Amino acid sequence: MEKKEKEERLEMEKKEKEDEFKLKQDELKLKQAELEMRERLEIEKMKIEMAKEESNIKFQSKSEHLNFDAAKNIRLVPKFCEKTVDKFFPQFEKIAQNLKWTKPFWTTMLQSVFEGKAAEIYSALSSENSSDYDTVKKEVLKAYELVPEAYRQKFRSYKKFDSQTYVEFARKKRISI
Repeated sequence: MEKKEKEERLEMEKKEKEDEFKLKQDELKLKQAELEMRERLEIEKMKIEMAKEESNIKFQSKSEHLNFDAAKNIRLVPKFCEKTVDKFFPQFEKIAQNLKWTKPFWTTMLQSVFEGKAAEIYSALSSENSSDYDTVKKEVLKAYELVPEAYRQKFRSYKKFDSQTYVEFARKKRISI
């Protein structure tokens, strides 16, 4: 009898351990499911936040487009001179950046002051290219032959006047490039 009782006790202990093991497995599965749900919730929250930010950005950019008054700002654009095209663009860019104009408006402001070759180049560009500031700038500079070789030639052709000091000459030469 004692042997049978031992076997029954062992069998019960075994069953208790199996039940305990199953309980722990179930608890782990529940925790894992809970973690997955939290991750999904976090991802959904992030998606919602990103969508909100995106819509805010779109709204802001639309409102900026509506609030930009080209007529009011046109007087701030430097005068375009065909002799100093190389100095025009850096000056224009500083003004545009300081006034925080969005880049899509830059070409609108430019075309209003262009004259001569620059106006012809701008008119010849496709509507897609004419709205891209970098393309407009590149094409205008190319038209006035202000490519790297032209700058090198201009730099090398500078001569010091008798009335200039060497410091003034060096400053003027440095500014001109």
